[in-house]
Amino acid sequence: MRMLINVPETVVADGLRGLAAAHPELRVDVENRVVVRGDAPVAGKVGLVSGGGSGHEPLHGGFVGPGMLSAACPGEVFTSPVPDQMARAAAAVDSGAGVLFIVKNYTGDVLNFDMAAELAEDEGVQVAKVLVNDDVAVVDSLYTAGRRGTGATLFVEKIAGAAAEEGAPLERVEAIGREVNARSRSFGVALSAVTTPAKGSPTFDLPSGELELGIGIHGEPGRERRAMMTSREIADFAVDAVLEDLKPSTPVLVLVNGMGATPLLELYGFNAEVHRVLGERGVPVARTLVGNYVTSLDMAGCSVSVCAMDEELLRLWDAPVQTPALRWGR
Repeated sequence: MRMLINVPETVVADGLRGLAAAHPELRVDVENRVVVRGDAPVAGKVGLVSGGGSGHEPLHGGFVGPGMLSAACPGEVFTSPVPDQMARAAAAVDSGAGVLFIVKNYTGDVLNFDMAAELAEDEGVQVAKVLVNDDVAVVDSLYTAGRRGTGATLFVEKIAGAAAEEGAPLERVEAIGREVNARSRSFGVALSAVTTPAKGSPTFDLPSGELELGIGIHGEPGRERRAMMTSREIADFAVDAVLEDLKPSTPVLVLVNGMGATPLLELYGFNAEVHRVLGERGVPVARTLVGNYVTSLDMAGCSVSVCAMDEELLRLWDAPVQTPALRWGR
């Protein structure tokens, strides 16, 4: 397998050095694996910290900046960051208003962020946590107890980040993050397996001509395998799986997300099918985002995330944001 890397051992550090070179507005600590917005800590502002294994870029480092995350902690590929990273990030962004940890529901992430919260609180930092568990495909997967955290992580980071930017207190920012998660559901589909730099070959077997419905962002098994389906058929299956669980009664925010190797042309075509299904089911769409945001290295495939919005959440979604991967309104 051909990869654009030097050696597997330095792939995360090399990526962080490149992020620093492209975005001097960020403080990138390559050695300690922490990405911080350049003006942190901001007086009177709640800090938002997230993180997880590398390989899902731009999640999370690409979402650091005004209107979104204050800091991100990248682990090794598909491996949770360690508590010291998270505690260091919390200390870097705490203005005295407290810090919110946004945690995807994977066992390693949950345990390490919990330990980091204890370390930070020992240093006088007030910490709250939002757990993201939006994936409707399966329960109790390879790396989780309960549902996995996937595309809705972006929704939580953006909307809670906007509330923090406006000066909302920690309790309010936490409540908004929890509400966004509760209103969100996701479903992913793999068209090919994923290859990690360390292994250099696919991490699971997905024969040509088949797809995996309900795949996880690390290649965890989904609901079932089928013969290849059309974009229209995949949209019917994925959107119905989301709507059966969410049952939205308000207009929705939609993320059509690429897993890393699917061209934008195909993603936009898939988005047309997603909108068709939502229209047929009588679900109005308030906003749509299409692109590669919560990825799985070189996996071909897509996911659909839907959040049932109200006026306040929509206002916060539309609020200005300036990060490497998401920016508008500034």
